[in-house]
Formats: sequence, C-alpha cells, structure tokens
Amino acid sequence: MFIGVRVRRLIGIFLFMLALYFFIAMAPFFSRLLYPLPYKEIIVEHSHRYNLEPQLVAAVIRVESNFHSGAVSAKGARGLMQIMPETGAWAAAQVGMNDFAPEKLFDPLVNISLGTWYLQDLYRNFSGNTYAALAAYNGGRGHVKRWLEEGIWDGSRENLEDIPFAETRIFVLKVEKAYRRYHQLYNAEEL
Repeated sequence: MFIGVRVRRLIGIFLFMLALYFFIAMAPFFSRLLYPLPYKEIIVEHSHRYNLEPQLVAAVIRVESNFHSGAVSAKGARGLMQIMPETGAWAAAQVGMNDFAPEKLFDPLVNISLGTWYLQDLYRNFSGNTYAALAAYNGGRGHVKRWLEEGIWDGSRENLEDIPFAETRIFVLKVEKAYRRYHQLYNAEEL
C-alpha cells in the first residue's frame, strides 16, 4: 500500500514528538542512572550529623571513588571518600573510634562517617568556605592554609585557576559539577 509523502512526514513528526516526550518524561530516571546514590542512608545520616548537604557528600564520593568502596588511589587513599590511613586514624581518634584499623576504611559506614566528619572539620577550619574546604580535602589542609595566608589563592570560585595544584583545581570543579547534578536530581525532602 502506498503512503503519501505528507502522511509519512506527519507520522515521522508524530513519532519524533512521542519519542521526545518519552525522553523528557523519563529524563530524571535516566539521569539518576548516571548519578546514582548508593549508600543513601549512610550518606544522609552522617551528612546531617555533621551539618553537610547529602548532595555534596555524594558529589565528593562520586568524584573520589565513583562509589567503589574498595577503591585505592596511587597514593594509598582508601574507600568511598578516599581517606588516607593516617587521616583516618587521626579522624577516628577525634570522634572516639577506638577500634580503628586502616582496612576499616573499606567499610562504607566507617569511611563515610570519618569522611563526613573530616569534611565538616575542614569547613570549620576554613570558616564555611566550600571551595577552600574542598581544595583542602584534596590538596591538604596545610597547603590551602598557606595559599590563603600568602595570597596565592583567595579561596573564591572565580579564582580557582590560582590554586597551584592542577589536580586540586580539577577536583573542586568536578565536585561542583556533580553537586549541581545531585542537587537537581535529589531534592532536600528526599534527603
């Protein structure tokens, strides 16, 4: 049976519009596949305990380990939030965790508990400056403190290019991007 050119075009436009509607309607579902939130309960509990946004903690975890609890960096950082064993031991002592051992950093509960405490401590240390806290999380508290004191970097988003460590600049930008997506996909009522 012969279908005219106009009818085929109309059918094509209709199918395209239907596909577009389906894609838009399903976009949050697909986006959540790209930006999952494993360990949601642990992230939410410890984020709230340490007065952090769960979306920010999820963004740090995504950038640090992509939610792989067994991740180990080339420098030896471990677990979801990529905590160095020495930092983990120090943080554990601060929160009264007496049975800390470096292999516990692979346990999501321990890792997120210590990582959120540490991130909150950096926030406190840098007067609530998110960019300085994130830079310190990646590049080290001492380095960021020196950069700020010596005027190398002013702690602002606008001057991230002044951060001497390229890895730290990239880390902060990646966390910021992931944070925006998590904030779009997971609202405050949900978390």
